Amino acid sequence: MDALTDRVAIVTGASRGIGFGVAQTLVDAGAKVVITARKPDPLAEAVAQLGGESVALGVPGKADDADHQDEAVARTLETFGRIDFLVNNTGINPVYGPILDVDTDAAAKIFGVNVLSPLAWTRKVRDAWMGEHGGAIVNVSSIAGLRTSPGIGMYGVSKAALIRLTTELAHELAPSIRVNAVAPAVVKTTFATALYADREEEVASAYPMQRLGVPSDVAGAVTFLLSEQAGWITGQTLVVDGGVTLGGGL
Repeated sequence: MDALTDRVAIVTGASRGIGFGVAQTLVDAGAKVVITARKPDPLAEAVAQLGGESVALGVPGKADDADHQDEAVARTLETFGRIDFLVNNTGINPVYGPILDVDTDAAAKIFGVNVLSPLAWTRKVRDAWMGEHGGAIVNVSSIAGLRTSPGIGMYGVSKAALIRLTTELAHELAPSIRVNAVAPAVVKTTFATALYADREEEVASAYPMQRLGVPSDVAGAVTFLLSEQAGWITGQTLVVDGGVTLGGGL
């Protein structure tokens, strides 16, 4: 991963969980990171944990807000002078239950954050830097986008759309910008707590690897896809699931 030294990445939704794990792995590999999240205080704490302002910058705001996107891109260039990587990690799932019962406004919000926001971030980094200099993008999808996901069906539909968006962007942006995705299973984060709370052992028993994921499991895959080691890979979705999609399980 020596090629990541002094490279610069924007990672959305990175004050905790998978996003923070990705940011930490990138910093450990020599990159500098700009991380985003809604709440300023947790974001500032994350910057400190990553090593401070010499390697990390926090820009608070909502991932689907155009002004926030513009600010993050501008401050990245002002602070670090380049944008080599983008990790579209922010995702929401504010509703649970049958997909037919999901309110239309809630469905639109899910798609706005989980699909249209990654598209907007991609357009902005292309226009600001990558279109001229090249780069790599990874979208964080989910195995919910690969198969039925009872209870979180609208989230699953949005993540399926994100996978499809990945292939379209990869085709349009080649050869200078690579675009890939990862599709994790249940990862032990605050976001996913409802999927395993009080029954982690039961849920993990369905996984051939006999455990749930942790953020570093996904971070390693993302870092690989951003690196030159994946220089001939684009438009692909790497499933990171402990083997659970091999058969059965949640």
